[in-house]
Amino acid sequence: MLEKKLGYYSVLASLITSIVAAAIFYIAAAQKAHGNAMYTAADIYGGTAFVCLLSIIVSASIWPNAMERYMRRRKP
Repeated sequence: MLEKKLGYYSVLASLITSIVAAAIFYIAAAQKAHGNAMYTAADIYGGTAFVCLLSIIVSASIWPNAMERYMRRRKP
């Protein structure tokens, strides 16, 4: 039972982390590109997709261990 919940919560945490990271990148990139002809919309969208993909990969290796430790501490 613990393994099933661990997998579900790990995937959910990884997706939330990557969406938040991509949103932060998008906001920062849009502000940087505002009034600057050097960066195009394709640069911003491509960078956002890259950050989202990269953060999914990184967080998928971090969250399962953190969730496992948290769930083992909560279980009496």
